[in-house]
Amino acid sequence: MLDKLINFASWFFVTGDPLIYGADVAIVVTVIAIVFALTYFKKWGWLWREWLTTVDHKRVGIMYIVSALLMLFRGGFDALMLRTQLSFPDMKFLSPEHYNQVFTTHGVIMILFMAMPLMFGLFNIAVPLQIGARDVAFPFLNALSFWLFFFGAMLFNMSFVIGGSADAGWLSYPPLSEMTGSPGVGEDFYIWGVQISGIGSLMTGINFIATIVKMRAPGMSWSRMPMFTWSVLASCIAIIAAFPVLTVTLALLFVDRYLGAHIFTMDGGGNAMMYVNLIWMWGHPEVYIVVLPAFGVYSEVVATFSKKRLFGYASMVFAMMAISVVSYYTWLHHFFTMGSGANVNTFFAISTMIISIPTGVKIFNWLFTMYRGRLSFPTPMLWTIAFIPCFVIGGMTGVMLSVAPADFQFHNSYFLIAHFHQVLIGGAVFGYFAGLFYWWPKIFGFKLNETIGKWAFWVWNIGFYVCFMPQYVVGLDGMTRRISTYGWDKGWWGLNFASTVGGFLMGIGFLFLVWQIAHSIKFMEMDTTGDPWGGRTLEWSIPSPAPLYNFATTPIVTDRDEWWEEKQRMAAGKAEKKRQELSPIHMPKNSAIPFLQAICWFTAGFGLVFHWLWIAIPGFLGVAATLLAHSFNYDTDYYISVDEIKRREAAARRTV
Repeated sequence: MLDKLINFASWFFVTGDPLIYGADVAIVVTVIAIVFALTYFKKWGWLWREWLTTVDHKRVGIMYIVSALLMLFRGGFDALMLRTQLSFPDMKFLSPEHYNQVFTTHGVIMILFMAMPLMFGLFNIAVPLQIGARDVAFPFLNALSFWLFFFGAMLFNMSFVIGGSADAGWLSYPPLSEMTGSPGVGEDFYIWGVQISGIGSLMTGINFIATIVKMRAPGMSWSRMPMFTWSVLASCIAIIAAFPVLTVTLALLFVDRYLGAHIFTMDGGGNAMMYVNLIWMWGHPEVYIVVLPAFGVYSEVVATFSKKRLFGYASMVFAMMAISVVSYYTWLHHFFTMGSGANVNTFFAISTMIISIPTGVKIFNWLFTMYRGRLSFPTPMLWTIAFIPCFVIGGMTGVMLSVAPADFQFHNSYFLIAHFHQVLIGGAVFGYFAGLFYWWPKIFGFKLNETIGKWAFWVWNIGFYVCFMPQYVVGLDGMTRRISTYGWDKGWWGLNFASTVGGFLMGIGFLFLVWQIAHSIKFMEMDTTGDPWGGRTLEWSIPSPAPLYNFATTPIVTDRDEWWEEKQRMAAGKAEKKRQELSPIHMPKNSAIPFLQAICWFTAGFGLVFHWLWIAIPGFLGVAATLLAHSFNYDTDYYISVDEIKRREAAARRTV
């Protein structure tokens, strides 16, 4: 019996690597510390009432942001392990197998479990406040979306200590991802972690389209909608077009692995190229899904800190929506070298070049907004300024990659790696950092320390260029991606070492970011105005942090920059009473069902990973039971009385 347990444990748990043992210890210590703290401070009830069962869009947004920062740490640590392995030729830090697992998990975590939740966090924080709504259209669905993302991410992250990680790349091309290429459970962790999380992302896209279309304040026509809200709408349109493709693709791959089908295997009449087409029909719109909201953040930040109305509003909206649509017709440029034919390559080369035009339009709009503006440079504006040259370089190298004949040279090289990171980090991550710092006072009621924030900014940016500029050179010199070592004769070690130094500088920049948050929590610089930046949109018209119900009365919008114009009218003594009288506010009740249903999805996914139907079937039955319970739950809302609203408003206004 003991031998059987030992054999099972050696198969079930990942063993033999000191790095994994260190991770095991860190996980156990962290869990014990969390349990101890919650028990010692008697916070279990608070955790359940205020967070695990909440449907408040602001708290859901905070949970997305916290999860994203944790995933940034995990994905960043993976990146540092990769760079350490490549810092010198013939390094023995990571075995080839472990290296493959690390670069696979790094890509998945950074795109799907860091950038996406950071984006969704800002969706939840800003959009309802910008459009004058009290919550999203479907609060229950919003909470379920978060918990599906969270437990999908947890399922995927378990694989590096249980069962073994996926090692076929972040998009898991067949035949590497089929049972013949990946006979372990790593690919199944990938499939079900991404699948469960992706379902939550699709729900978020539907929810925010409904919110923006149906819940705008009176007077907020399409031409008066804030630019960040427009960018969220454009991103969500791409989400509902692209994510069903991901769902179907992963389901087909699982059918191949679980039932022995041959949808993507040549020997059974299938075709691996069909998988490549399908995954990139999701994968390339996904790049724009995460970048478009960052463009919206830049628009808000530039207008606010230039003290000017955004230049070219209509052209900016058109550019956003054009990117949302055209992004769905550029996927094949990711595999120009795979024999699709000259005519097909030509079409996708042209569509890729075309999509650079609306991006260029936005760059000029931001520059013209800053032109002759009354500029100030707090941390959000610094990240925005840094984005422009970074994204221009990334965009130009993207146009180079769009030329099909040239792509035969660039493809699969470190030139492509540098381009991809330049666009995704410089475009999306810089934007989400700017948005996080910009809306932080509205989320928590206090500002982040500017001095430490500037240190984080400069260290991160210097590290970024030191890390990725050398990769363009080694890529053009022939260094291909996904190799774990190389010889001294290649002449690449100097540039690779510099790139590794840059990577560690970015890691130090992240530590500065953590220090900035911790320092600001300890020495809070409270926002006593509700409008610390001199904002232009409705979220800055209410106290910080935003009340539970957001707006005591529904705002009436008469201008694109409604709050800015209202402040000008108040300063001139011309403000008119536009708000309604107080009345009871209808709000959704908290619900445990989203949390419990996500646990059931996690259970079902875990069972399918190991092909244990005795776990998977109860998990799916739990999903059905929670759906049924919710369908018969009619006690889903309540009203906040006028007296309670007055009490809350009086308490909030005393600090303003």
